[in-house]
Amino acid sequence: MKKKSGFTLLELIITVALISIVTALAIPSMRTFSKNDRLTTNINTMIGHLAYARSEAVKRSAQVSICVSSDAANCTAGNWEDGWIVYVDSDSDDNFNSATEEILRANQAMDGANTLTPTGYVNQVTYDNRGFVTATGSFLLCDDRSGDFGKTITISNTGRVRFQDDSTC
Repeated sequence: MKKKSGFTLLELIITVALISIVTALAIPSMRTFSKNDRLTTNINTMIGHLAYARSEAVKRSAQVSICVSSDAANCTAGNWEDGWIVYVDSDSDDNFNSATEEILRANQAMDGANTLTPTGYVNQVTYDNRGFVTATGSFLLCDDRSGDFGKTITISNTGRVRFQDDSTC
């Protein structure tokens, strides 16, 4: 006689209950992980563009600026989280002229509820031909959480970028 194999109803109920408990515990952790990952991605993008602008300023021996841009084609008034462009300011007038100046890189608006708040910079960061910035300042990146989840970028007068984790939002 063959023995029938399978699961009993009790075994299936216990298995479904265990899966439900593990899922309920994992979902909040995944949300936190996702938000932290989004912050890290956005801060690394900004640091990369600042480093790129500095190196291009030295390489081209020209002024290179990063400005707020909501359309990735012109400098606009607004918030840094709306996007920015990196451009060669060939006439060194601190204004982007689309007819004569080259856009090197553009960044679209940030995902999620992230905010990028400048201190010392309103709409533009400018590197001179030596890689120095014309004014020092910092950026605070936060999301919709309060507490020590923020990330800060500080730019020294020599143009070096310093990163600080766990800033208060």
